[in-house]
Amino acid sequence: MKQITAFIKPHKLSDVTLALHRVEGLTGMSAANVRGFGRGRGKGVPHTIAENLVDYVPHVRLEAVCLDEIVEEVVETIRREAHTGLRGDGKIYVAPVEDAVRISTGERGEVAI
Repeated sequence: MKQITAFIKPHKLSDVTLALHRVEGLTGMSAANVRGFGRGRGKGVPHTIAENLVDYVPHVRLEAVCLDEIVEEVVETIRREAHTGLRGDGKIYVAPVEDAVRISTGERGEVAI
């Protein structure tokens, strides 16, 4: 199992979500509004948020846990749909998941996702 975490531009959320719905075997994802900065440190970005004298850029953080067999399809789907060709499109990270537990049934491992 792998956890995929992606940071994308907010206006691309619908495109990415609709495309992820078409990935066979993906059981779900979560999205949250976040703010931060990357290499550009928010310079020249029109929609920055000034807080404590630091410029933050709004993004959406997506998280999904999936089987190893579909990781590349999920990553490529996010990359393709989130791409604008402009600086600051975001990042995708993939990390191993040791275990998963479904709270309602107590199922563990791959069946829990």
